[in-house]
Parts: sequence; C-alpha cells; structure tokens
Amino acid sequence: MQKIKAYVATHQQRFLDELFELLRYPSVSADPKYKDDVSRTAAFVAQKLRDAGADNVEVCPTAGHPIVYGEKIIDPDRPTVLVYGHYDVQPPDPLELWETPPFEPTVRDGKIFARGACDDKGQFYMHIKALELMEATGTLACNIKFMIEGEEEVGSDHLGEFVKANTERLAADIVLISDTAMISLDTPSLETGLRGLSYLEVEVTGPNRDLHSGVYGGAVANPATVLAKLIASLHDADNRIAIPGFYDDVVALTDAERKALNEAPFDEAEYKKDLGIDALWGEKGYTTIERTGIRPTLEVNGIWGGYIGEGAKTVLPSKAHAKISMRLVPNQDSHAITELFVKHFERIAPDYVKVKVTPHHGGEPAVTPTDSRAYRAAEKAIETAFGKKPIPTRGGGSIPIVSLFEKVLGLKTVLMGFGLDSDNLHSPNEKYDIANYLKGIETIPLFHKYFAALD
Repeated sequence: MQKIKAYVATHQQRFLDELFELLRYPSVSADPKYKDDVSRTAAFVAQKLRDAGADNVEVCPTAGHPIVYGEKIIDPDRPTVLVYGHYDVQPPDPLELWETPPFEPTVRDGKIFARGACDDKGQFYMHIKALELMEATGTLACNIKFMIEGEEEVGSDHLGEFVKANTERLAADIVLISDTAMISLDTPSLETGLRGLSYLEVEVTGPNRDLHSGVYGGAVANPATVLAKLIASLHDADNRIAIPGFYDDVVALTDAERKALNEAPFDEAEYKKDLGIDALWGEKGYTTIERTGIRPTLEVNGIWGGYIGEGAKTVLPSKAHAKISMRLVPNQDSHAITELFVKHFERIAPDYVKVKVTPHHGGEPAVTPTDSRAYRAAEKAIETAFGKKPIPTRGGGSIPIVSLFEKVLGLKTVLMGFGLDSDNLHSPNEKYDIANYLKGIETIPLFHKYFAALD
C-alpha cells in the first residue's frame, strides 16, 4: 500500500492532466456531428493504453463507433481480468445550465467538472493508470484485458457482435467494471446488482396538420393533452406502474434482504436538500433505497409537441411525442416488458388519435454473487484502501452488457465503482471528485493482487 500511495502521490498531477486531455474530446456517440471526435477519442485511449504498458492494442472498427482493445498477459496460467469501460459520453445539452464549458474540465472545490468526468472517462481511465502503476512497480499479479467501447450511451448496439466474434480473445475469469457509484469515501460500498432497461418513444397524432387553436380548439382532440393523460394513467394512486402483467416476473426480496439493504446510511433531509425538493415520491410501501435499487420504474425522459419557441403561437399541434424509459429488476425481461408497454399503450389510446410506439434499446437486469472469489477480492481491496469494509448495495442504473458478458462469455462481473450518486451523471455540471479518482487508482491494483492470491 505504501508503494502504491507513493507512486500515485508522485504522479498525481500528470494523472489529472491526462484525464483533462481525455475530457476535452467531445465524444458524444448519440450525435453524428461528433463522429470524428469519437474516433479521435478512441485513438487517444489506445495510445494511453500503449503508454501504460499494454500490448496488442488495437482500435477495432464496428458498424458504429470503434472499440479499443488492449492486453497485458504476464503468464497464461495466472487469472485474467477483463476490464470494461466506455469512452463515449452523453450530449451536454442544455448548454446554458453549465457553469463552465462541458468539454473544458474545470476544478472547483476539489471536483472535476466536465461531461464524462465520472461517466465513464474518469472511472475507466483509473484502470489504465493502475496498469501503469503495476507495471512501474513490478506488482502486476494478473493478466489484464481492456475493452473500452464508444457506444454505451446509445445502447451498445454493436458490442454484442464484437463480443460474439471475439470470444477467444476476450476469454477471462472475471469482468471488472468501474461505471457505478459508492455511498461516499467515508462509507465505501460495492454494487451487487443493476436494473435492466426498456427505452422507447411514443408519438400521438391527431389532425393531419397544426390547427388554429381558436378555430378548431374544443372540436378536435389536442394530441399534447391526450399524451399527457395517457402518460398520467401509467401510474396508479400508489405510484405503481399500471400496465397489466408488468410485475408478474418481479423477484421480491425477503424481509431479511430488505432489512440488510436499508442498513446503508441514508439522510432523507440531506437528500431532499441536495435535489432542491420538499418531499419524496415513489411506490407506496418501499423506502427510497428500495425504490432506486430493487423496484422497477417508468419515467418520462422527454416530452414535446406544438410551438415551444419565443413568444406566442396559438396552435393546436398535429403531433406530440415522449421518450420513456423503464428500469427493470430480476427476473423481468426487457423484450417482454417492451411488448407489454406497446400493447397497453395502443389499447388505451382513444379513437380520436393515432399512436405509434418505437422501441429503441434495452438490456437485462443483473445480480452479482457476493460469495465469489472476485467479489471477495474487491471487498478486501476496498477495505485495505479505505480502512472500512464496503457495504453491498443495489444500483439503480443499467449496464446492459453485464448480462451479455454472462450469456456470451460465461463471465460474472464485479462492479467496483468510485463515483457518487450526486455526480450529476447525464446532467449539466457533471463532476468527479479528485479524491475518488486517485483513490480508485490506489484500490484497483489491490483487486488484482487479491484476486490472484485467492486463486
């Protein structure tokens, strides 16, 4: 540990400078205008892998954005860890809400503010610096393979094809991912599960063109109003999702499991203060920790229709739209839930409008075992680095490829994240604490050490 801390302290500023350089690339995978920037980011990641000591580094083209692969094989008889991360980021919009430019990293109060700072550039880059550290100090105990993709934020559309075509190349003993959060530096935690995802778009069409709201209002249904009513009907009075069959496959936790989950520290007053809200909302009968980890949800991610420009335009819109995501829990299936939603939405639509539902992407929920060698190695690494045993938690987000790795490669995943829930992921002013970044670089080599030792 002293050797690790000394190396991080000596190279701390360079580690930060390199991360800042990575954060300056606007690698937005969702917007075609950033395609060249995404490719440049992949090239940068590949070079930094080579600089850290990785071999056989390659920028692998796909039908979408490229995947960066690299490896360090020290002994075929030793265990192998496959590190997964993503270098693409969410769009920075709305730009006017950023206090500083999203692609010009800025440090305030010990935190790095930039798009991708935590999700996932800052977190995957810790692994590259950890490799450098282990190579420089002669402490590398495992074989390591890296697969850093550029399409996670748009559903990893082409990752499955790459994984299936490279099963031998990606052969390993465990997948290690840092794309999740812990409770805090004072209360470290390890996520033991992730929710799945079904993401789709709905369109409601009324008249064949926008109409004058004075001439036609009151005689023709307004698609925006109808859409609002349809969306409102998707939850009942107890805030349960009102789609028939939605909960049929949900695995309920035992009372003992729920009790253990709620032992994680949670300050409701601080939670509300941080979000600027006066009261919490959610499914009746469950705590906030349960609502965000072990219960499925349905949320509107965006809604639009009609005139939204400056000034007034009295129009009855022809169409209204919404983007909707559903977070899923074991044993819900994303394809089955998507089909349930489509049938339900079409069934409840009144005959004075037409509805269209377009599925986008999804993924399956995942639970990681807490009695495995890999989990115990992660637990011991965090306990050594932080001085405290981590609390097992369930993550509210989704990493769809976790189930892909298990299905295609037969590999379980360890979710060893160092972000915080308050890091404004997918929002303006995304941030990542410098202390978390450096602590991650200190902790990751310990995982490899203990994973090899437990073998």
